[in-house]
Amino acid sequence: MSRVLVLNSGSSSVKWRLYEGDDVLDRGAVERIGEPGGGPADHGTAIRGILTELDLTGLAAVGHRVVHGGRRFGEPVLIDDAVLTAIRELVPLAPLHNPANLAGIEVARAALPGVPQVAVFDTAFHTTLPESAATYAIDRATADRYGIRRYGFHGTSHAYVSRRTAELLGRPYADTNTITLHLGNGASAAAVAGGRSVATSMGMSPLEGLVMGTRSGDLDPAVIFHLRREGGLSVDEIDDLLNHRSGLYGLMGDNDMREVLARRADGDPAARLAFDVYCRRITSYVGAYYALLGRVDAVTFTAGVGERTAELRTVALAGLERLGIAVDPERNAGSGDRVISPDGSEVAVFVIGTDEEREIARSAREVAGRS
Repeated sequence: MSRVLVLNSGSSSVKWRLYEGDDVLDRGAVERIGEPGGGPADHGTAIRGILTELDLTGLAAVGHRVVHGGRRFGEPVLIDDAVLTAIRELVPLAPLHNPANLAGIEVARAALPGVPQVAVFDTAFHTTLPESAATYAIDRATADRYGIRRYGFHGTSHAYVSRRTAELLGRPYADTNTITLHLGNGASAAAVAGGRSVATSMGMSPLEGLVMGTRSGDLDPAVIFHLRREGGLSVDEIDDLLNHRSGLYGLMGDNDMREVLARRADGDPAARLAFDVYCRRITSYVGAYYALLGRVDAVTFTAGVGERTAELRTVALAGLERLGIAVDPERNAGSGDRVISPDGSEVAVFVIGTDEEREIARSAREVAGRS
C-alpha cells in the first residue's frame, strides 16, 4: 500500500504522477481543458479519464495541489467536507486555480471513496512568515475585512528545493539558511531559515515580486490609479494588463526566455532591456534576503528558467562577490542538480530541479499514514 497518485490541476491543465514509493510508475498531462477545439470540456471530465486509464491497485492516498489555503491551512490536511467548504470560501483569493483544484478533489473522492485524499497547499509553506513580513501597511480593519496580507506562492517548490539544498550541503535542514529562486513563467523568491519561510516575493496574489513572463511583479500602486483616471482603463483591463501583458511580454513582446536571449544576442535593444530588468530584480531580492537572514548557506535556482539559463544565473548574481556569492563558469554550464559556485565559496550556489509532485506525494503519504 505504498502507491500515491498526485493530481496537479492548473487553470487549463491537469498534471498527474503515480508513485510506488519513490519511483514514478506513470505520469502524464492533459492540456487545453475547456478551450475551443482543444482538450476535455472541463477538469472533471479530464480527471475521470485519467482515473479510468490507471491501475490504482493498492493506492494509499491521492495528493491534490491546492493553490490557496489562506491563513487556515499551514500544512497538508486530510480532506473532508469541512476542508472542501474552506477551499471554496477561498476561491475569491485564487479565482483561476482553486475551482480547478476543487474539481479534481470532488471527482477523485467520488471515484475512490475508500482512499484518503490529501490537500497540499501552495501557500502553506509561507504561513511561517513573521507578521512583520506578512502585513501590508494599510488600515488594519480594511485589511482584516478583506483578507489582505502576504500569502506567498510556489510554496511546494520552495519547500522541496530548500530541503534538497540542505541534503546536497550535507547539513541538517533545521540548520540551513537558503535563498531559493523559482524562475519560470511565474517567478518567486523565498528566504528559508532552518526550514521555515521567513520572506517571499509574491504577496496576496502571484502578481507581486519578481519580473515574470507576463506579470509585472513589483509596481508602484499609483500606476493603477493613473491608468484608471488618466487612461480610462477599467479594473478588468488593468488586471489583464498587469497579469497577461506585462513582464517580459510587455517589455519585448515575448514571454519565452529563450527568445529573450536569442534577440539579445542579435542586439535587440528591447530584449537587452527586458533581460536587464529581469536580472536586476532578482539581484535586489537576493541582496535583501541576505540581509534578512544574516547568514546564508546557499542560493538555489530552480524551475524552467532558473534551471536552464546559465547566462541569467551569472548576470543575476554579478556584483555579489563581497557577500561571498559567486558563479564558476564551467560548473554553471553543466547539467543536473549541482553546485555552480567555486570551491571554498562562503555561500554555495546550486541549480536544483524542482519536483512539486514528489513533494506532494511525500506529504500525502505522511498525512494518510496518520489517518
